[in-house]
Amino acid sequence: MSADAGTIRLATAQGRWLLAAMILGSGMAFLDGSIVGLALPAMRSDLQASAAGVQWIVNGYTLTLAALILVGGSLGDRLGRRRVFVAGVVLFAVSSVACAAAPTIEVLVAARGMQGVGAALLTPGSLAIISASFAAEDRGPAIGLWSGLSGVTSAIAPLLGGWLVDTTGWRGIFWINVPLAIAVVWLAVRHVPETTGEPGPIDYGGAVLTAVGLAALTYGLVDESWLWGTVGVGLMVVLVVHQKVTPHALVPLGLFADRVFTAANICTFAIYGALAASGFLLVQQLQYVSGFSPLVAGLASVPMTVIMLLFSSWAGALGSRIGPRWPMTFGPLIAAVGLLLMLRIGEGASFWTDVLPASIVFGAGITVLVAPLTTAVLAAAPMQQTGIASGINNAVARTASLLAVAAIPPIAGIAGQDFADPDVFGPGFRTGTLICIGMLVVAALCAAALIHGSKVSPSPASGAP
Repeated sequence: MSADAGTIRLATAQGRWLLAAMILGSGMAFLDGSIVGLALPAMRSDLQASAAGVQWIVNGYTLTLAALILVGGSLGDRLGRRRVFVAGVVLFAVSSVACAAAPTIEVLVAARGMQGVGAALLTPGSLAIISASFAAEDRGPAIGLWSGLSGVTSAIAPLLGGWLVDTTGWRGIFWINVPLAIAVVWLAVRHVPETTGEPGPIDYGGAVLTAVGLAALTYGLVDESWLWGTVGVGLMVVLVVHQKVTPHALVPLGLFADRVFTAANICTFAIYGALAASGFLLVQQLQYVSGFSPLVAGLASVPMTVIMLLFSSWAGALGSRIGPRWPMTFGPLIAAVGLLLMLRIGEGASFWTDVLPASIVFGAGITVLVAPLTTAVLAAAPMQQTGIASGINNAVARTASLLAVAAIPPIAGIAGQDFADPDVFGPGFRTGTLICIGMLVVAALCAAALIHGSKVSPSPASGAP
C-alpha cells in the first residue's frame, strides 16, 4: 500500500486531481449507459438491426457488467485498486473505438460486451480508491462531491447524447470516450496512490457460472427460446448450490437470512427492472411514434435526474427519521402513477403537456425510494459485511435491468424487423409500460408487507454496537 494512502487531504492539489480522475472515470460509464439508449433508433437504421439486435446493444453491456462487477471489486482489493481501475478505463476506451467502428450489429454487440467488462473493473474501484486514499476527516466530503458531480454527469448525458446523435451520428457517442479515457489514465498515474484491500481467494467459479447463466437466460428471453432459458435457469440453480458450499463465495447467502435484506433486494429487482425497461421503451417511443429528435427525447429523463439531485438528501433524511418502510411503499406507487401518465405519449404528443408531467411524477417517486432502499440494505447487513451487501444490491439492480430489457419487449409484442413501425411499437410500448407499472406495485406491496418497524438497524447477532 502506498505511503500516501489514507493521508491525502481534499484541499490539496493531489486530492483535487485524484477526485477528478475518479469522477471522470466513473462518469464515462454513467454517460455511456444514458447515451446509448437515445442512439438505438439511429443504430437500428444504420445497421439494419432487428428488435433482438437492438436489445442486445443494451444487454451486451449490462450482461458483462452485472456478471463481473463483484469480481472487479475483489480484483482491485487483491491486485491493486489503481492498477485495476486503469486497466478498466483502458479496456473501456479500446472497446469504445471498436463500437464506433463496428460495421455490423454483431461486432457492435461484442464490443459492447467488452465495454461492460471495462466498466466492471473501473466502477467498483472509483469509490474504493476515494475511501482508501483520503484522510478520515475528508472521506465524507470527498464521497459527497463524487456523488454530486457524478449526478451532474448523469444530468447532462441525455443532452450531450442527443446532440451528438443529431450532429455527428451514433458513432460519435463512442468516440467521445477516447479523450476522456486518456485524461483519466494520465491523472490516475500521476496523482492516485496504489492501495490494496485484504487479500483473499476470488470465486472464479461463481463468476463463470454467473456470466454463462445470465447469458443463456438473457438469450432465451430475447429469442424466446425455451431451451436456452432452461439452460440459464439450470445454471442459476447450480450457482446457488456453488455459493452455498464454496468457502469464499462471491455472494454470501447467509446475508439473505435477514428478512429485511431479502425484501430490500426483491424490491430492488422489481424497481430497477421497471426503471430500465420503461427507459428503454420510452426513448424509442418518443422517436418512432411521437417523432421527436434524439435531443428532445433525451430531455425526457432530465427532470428525473434534476429532482434526484435536489431532493435525494431530503429523502435519505426522511428514511432515517421514519424508517425505510413507508418511503419504499409509497415511492414505487408514485413512480407507477408517473408511468400511467406516460401512457398518454403517442403520435402527436406534446413534450410540455404529455412528457414533462409524467417525467416529473416518475422522478419524484424514484427519488423518494432510492436512498431509503440503500439504507435498508446496508442496515440489515452485519457491520463487517456492508461492502459486500452494497455490491450484491448493485449486482441485483444490474441483473434486473438486464433481464427486464430482455424479457419485456418480446412479451409486449415488440419483435421482428418491422418492430419500429409506429403501429407495432405504439401498442407494444403501452403493454410494456403496464408490465413495468405492475412491477412497481409488487415492489410497494413487498416493502409494506416485509419491511416492518419504524426504522431498520443491524440485529444484535451481527455484532454491531
